[in-house]
Amino acid sequence: MLLVVDPIAATVEQARGGDSAAWDRLFKRYQLPLYTYVFELVRHEQESLDIVQETFINAVRHLGSLRDDNKFGSWLFGIAHQKCTQLWRKQNRRQLFETAAEDLPQPEPAPDPNDPGELLLRKEDEETFLRTLEQLEPPHRAVLLLHYIQDFPIEQIAEITGTNRGTVKSRLHYAKRALRKLLEAKS
Repeated sequence: MLLVVDPIAATVEQARGGDSAAWDRLFKRYQLPLYTYVFELVRHEQESLDIVQETFINAVRHLGSLRDDNKFGSWLFGIAHQKCTQLWRKQNRRQLFETAAEDLPQPEPAPDPNDPGELLLRKEDEETFLRTLEQLEPPHRAVLLLHYIQDFPIEQIAEITGTNRGTVKSRLHYAKRALRKLLEAKS
């Protein structure tokens, strides 16, 4: 039987062995998705850059504590999430909410993606959505971003946020409900 090695796991193993080129590959692979996630939570460019840098520094220091190299991505996002949580606490932001699961309706595909009018409408919709997303509490925004933008499953979001699956599901539910109400109010 042929054994397939996950390239991320192999790269993590090389990084653990002190290979700086492996760290460069991991940094290049995760830098932008991690920055995007952190920025959407923090909404401040310099703080986001600092958190991403601190996340990688912690990853280098604590790579030995990672038990499953295949979960490097969710482990790294977990470190970043904890850094964001520390920042929220420093800024005396409101505490986390408990919530329950429900799916958002899927958006209808645009009739012609190359139609200039459709492109303009999609751009306006995207901007409205992002402005509305900013109005959500950070814990709600975090689970929406991790699930729908970064495409993490519920189990990994629970690991990243340091909560249980039920809490993630309920946060998704309330976040989607709040987002839906905000979007309906704008229309």
